[in-house]
Amino acid sequence: MLLLLLLCGVLAIGGIFLLRLTVFKQSRCKSAAKLHGKTVIVTGANTGIGKTTAMDLARRGAKVILACRDRRRAEAAIQEIIQKTGNQQVIFMQLDLASLQSVRSFADNFLKSESRLDLLINNAGLIRDGKTEDGFGMIFGVNYLGHFLLTLLLLDRLKASGPSRVVNVASKAYETGKVDFNCLTTHKDLGLGNNSFQLLITYCHSKLCNVLFTYELAKRLQGSNVTCYSLHPGAIATEIFRDCSFWFMLLMKPLVFFFFVDADSGAQTTLHCALEPGIEHLSGHYFTHCAPLVSIEPKARDDATAKKLWELSESFCGLS
Repeated sequence: MLLLLLLCGVLAIGGIFLLRLTVFKQSRCKSAAKLHGKTVIVTGANTGIGKTTAMDLARRGAKVILACRDRRRAEAAIQEIIQKTGNQQVIFMQLDLASLQSVRSFADNFLKSESRLDLLINNAGLIRDGKTEDGFGMIFGVNYLGHFLLTLLLLDRLKASGPSRVVNVASKAYETGKVDFNCLTTHKDLGLGNNSFQLLITYCHSKLCNVLFTYELAKRLQGSNVTCYSLHPGAIATEIFRDCSFWFMLLMKPLVFFFFVDADSGAQTTLHCALEPGIEHLSGHYFTHCAPLVSIEPKARDDATAKKLWELSESFCGLS
């Protein structure tokens, strides 16, 4: 009996790792593009996918702005990136996406100090309870609204530097999401409840917002030399769950260990959207495994919802 149990255990573990090598394996960005003379911004670049993305872009010769809230962690990441790439043009600029004033200050400082912007990678994301400085739900404010405002404030510089790109890191979790405009207008949030499961659902809602934003942005950028893309990075072992409850973390640990891949794998579709030539006609599309997804959920292509979300977001940000 013991031998049988051991055999079943070995087969189960073998099956899991086979899944990791096949079903869950991430495609690789094949672009050999060099970025000397180019300037890029990566939000949330002090850890996880953002840090790996920044590392790759620095290795290609770009001037990389790490747009982060935590100076200490950002500066540690910068030292590591410089050491590993030899690129000295890696810079920290303060950005707290939970504060619309911080977003405006970041944009002002960037526009005063940098003459061009070739890539804006809206990568930062979290799952956390609470409210932003402006009274919005933390997940909605950081994952979506702060990036919405940041992008609009930098659009003119992106246009002047074109051809340029905006890359919004979304998630397959958008499939579970919805946009409840009644909740947004009443509570300035995408959902109610603060247990870990409810926060995870709110995270799904925020990722649908990212996809809808990209879709609407592409329509508004038609005729310009700026294109935009949203993407699913894969199931990645990052710090995204660090603010969840102990029991939720305990539940997630075995799933993360067996089924989630590393940040290097998770950055590949971001890099593909940022660097791959010849995808300009796919502006507004959603990518996964370094390719556009053909069968996207209809709710992610709902013109009325995308337009209404854009207009409400402008109102929230004081742009209308």
